[in-house]
Amino acid sequence: MEQRKLMRVLNGETVSPPPVWLMRQAGRYLPEYREIRAKAGGFLDLCYDPDFATEVTLQPIRRFGFDGAILFSDILVIPDALDRGLHFVAGEGPKLTPLRVDEVASLDPSRAETHLAPVIATVARLREELPAETTLIGFCGAPFTVATYMIAGHGTPDQAPARLFGYRHPEAMEKLLYLLAEMSADYLIRQLTAGADCVQIFDSWAGVLDEACFEAYAIGPVRRMVEKVRAAKPDAKIIGFAKGAGAFLSTYREKTGVDAVGLDWQVPMGFAQDLQRSGPVQGNLDPLRLIAGGRALDEGVDRILQNLGSGPLIFNLGHGITPDAPIEHVEALLKRLRG
Repeated sequence: MEQRKLMRVLNGETVSPPPVWLMRQAGRYLPEYREIRAKAGGFLDLCYDPDFATEVTLQPIRRFGFDGAILFSDILVIPDALDRGLHFVAGEGPKLTPLRVDEVASLDPSRAETHLAPVIATVARLREELPAETTLIGFCGAPFTVATYMIAGHGTPDQAPARLFGYRHPEAMEKLLYLLAEMSADYLIRQLTAGADCVQIFDSWAGVLDEACFEAYAIGPVRRMVEKVRAAKPDAKIIGFAKGAGAFLSTYREKTGVDAVGLDWQVPMGFAQDLQRSGPVQGNLDPLRLIAGGRALDEGVDRILQNLGSGPLIFNLGHGITPDAPIEHVEALLKRLRG
């Protein structure tokens, strides 16, 4: 069988038109997703039920024929496996028991394998049920981003609680990130073993870090993960998405060893072209252009294709699709991209 388009790009090929998937492509903008979500009850029930999770992962593939299907789950299943009291509050998002500095040493990863078994079962199901040409993307949160939620107990605008924790308790922060890197790497290895073609590491909060902290929190732990995954799976393809990392992205790929760099919508095209010279890039349409549609959407798509289309590119948004994105705008994006 010919190699899947998205995997060809991750191997450094230029494919035209480029393969496409969208972050959060299984989500509330789809009526069929809302229907399953209502049946499942809570959000975590959806993540941990292989029937429901398989179905919602397949929905956008059936509807749009994306080149990549990303496992439906959440970056916070790792702290959930650490028994940090994860629950989701409507309109407010995730809540956890805030992590105290004296609790770091006693975090116990021993139940992770059992706790995450339903997610791994979903990956295996998906590989069986997806079309042969569709790349299955596994994922996890990066250690720093996961740590921000664990420390504050919820999302915050600038992750000040986690940054202060790191400044005041550097040893505890190092220990926490090391543990999360080990657990997350094991989790990705299991996803790859179960049938994921490639994996993405989401560092949604990397952009709040200064240079020294970016090196210590965003690069170091991810490099450890990449090394551990590659030791078990030498051919593993890994996408690193460090949102808001800006100028740090040039050293990010080189020092972490990820195969492709995900770009948020604020990365300038000239800089994106420089990054692409050393390997595949993924991105980076502003999700608001998808909501606006029309000329704003067309211009956004065309600009990415003009600047990045002649090198290894996976077309994507610069962050997740939002619940108010009209389905017909997603169709228009695909028509423009593939036309």
